[in-house]
Amino acid sequence: MTKFDEATQAIKVDDTTYDVCLDGGYAIGGPLNGGYLMAVMLRAVTDSSTHRHPVSTSAQFLKPIPPGPATVRLERLKTGRTAAMTRATLVRDGERYIEMQVTTATLDPQAAPHWSGAPQVAMPDLADCLRLPQPKPESNMTLGEQVELRFDPSSIGWLRGAPSGRPESRAYFRMVEPQDPDPYIIALAVDALPPVVFSAGGRGWAPTVELTWYLRALPAPGWLTVLGSGRLVSDGWFDEEVEVWDSAGRLVAQSRQLARVGRG
Repeated sequence: MTKFDEATQAIKVDDTTYDVCLDGGYAIGGPLNGGYLMAVMLRAVTDSSTHRHPVSTSAQFLKPIPPGPATVRLERLKTGRTAAMTRATLVRDGERYIEMQVTTATLDPQAAPHWSGAPQVAMPDLADCLRLPQPKPESNMTLGEQVELRFDPSSIGWLRGAPSGRPESRAYFRMVEPQDPDPYIIALAVDALPPVVFSAGGRGWAPTVELTWYLRALPAPGWLTVLGSGRLVSDGWFDEEVEVWDSAGRLVAQSRQLARVGRG
């Protein structure tokens, strides 16, 4: 079992209740990363389902939750031959922190697409991409100790005070501890980039309010390519769309989220 597997494990209490322990190693300056929290909840959902893979996940982030013990409560909405639907709630001491609706199905790892587009933006070679500077210890940005991101230099001009003016972020992604990507790592990947609003001049923690993502295929081993963009920054809100491509050049996930512009 890898550290990520251990940090996301869900222990079955009964058919609708799972105990979890949220790991402080996935923090982004205080709050825990939303992708990590989705991965934890998805462990419970898929364990309880007759289908293996979370093909559609829609999460409402009600409030930040600190590390520690918590509970995932499940409500089965539908169980079918090709898909099942479940409502999952992350709770602690009677308070709800995340509400999620998940559709599970069983994907064929050998399936080939009938049609697939190509990434709209070509990534530089991995050797030409950059890591972000190490955060200060007091920043509590522990997520970077678990994942490795190599950024397209043109998408992180904000680091040197020269943002591109377009909401964008692009990077290669993998876990620091060697592990082939799976649906739970994909859940982390779709929310692992710095907010795309940074490239449009934004600063500070940009809390996600709602995030929906689709698992389109089971990923091949190796680096993932994560491409983030936005359409509109307005009135304190922005959207972020992410595509995840695997090492075989297949589109394996798509996401869209609505978030608040940071106040920093």
